[in-house]
Amino acid sequence: MFRDREDAARQLALKLRQRPLQNPLVLAIPRGGVVLGAVLARELNADLDIVLARKLRAPGQPELAIGAVSESGEVYLSPDCPQIVDPMSAYLERERRHQCAEIARRKSLIRAIRPQAPVAGRSVIVTDDGIATGSTMIAALHSLRQQGPREVIVAVPIVARDQLSSLAKLCDEVVYLLAPRSFLAIGQFFHDFHQIEDDDVCEILRSFSPRKEAIYETHRNTSV
Repeated sequence: MFRDREDAARQLALKLRQRPLQNPLVLAIPRGGVVLGAVLARELNADLDIVLARKLRAPGQPELAIGAVSESGEVYLSPDCPQIVDPMSAYLERERRHQCAEIARRKSLIRAIRPQAPVAGRSVIVTDDGIATGSTMIAALHSLRQQGPREVIVAVPIVARDQLSSLAKLCDEVVYLLAPRSFLAIGQFFHDFHQIEDDDVCEILRSFSPRKEAIYETHRNTSV
């Protein structure tokens, strides 16, 4: 059990601290992942930004993910999706549009606070407060790989054991603290797992200034 998201992030940072990282960037999946991302970024002297992806909900079962959609609009569907909903159905298209609209809303909100951090050539750590079906993380990783990072590390406190092999194919390493074979909800592993709001995410991002090395890399890339 973890006391809260910050406690879990500090334990994750201990597993990452001795790893050589090149101009590190922590990308957090909102909302809960941003709390972990802030701690990791401070502990690892890294930049902090977000990566947007949203789960696609099963009809009549909003807590069940049948896949996810990334910020770029790319859709990842769970292998079990055809058993739940036809991948070509009107429902799935409506759900995709709904989640893309929410991604656009969050993107507008967050990019008003800070521009998107450069990814190319950097050590990128992608974090969330846990991985159950893996859909949201997988969608985020597909989108991220197109931006040319030096390496991608997934760092989470809890991951469903049966998702490890799928994640490993899309990143250089998966760093985790717990990998149970089954669980009901990520929140059951935290004493405090309160809801994180948009205002909390914005305040966390406002508290971070880009590292000088990252600013230099951004200037160099735009000057070439």
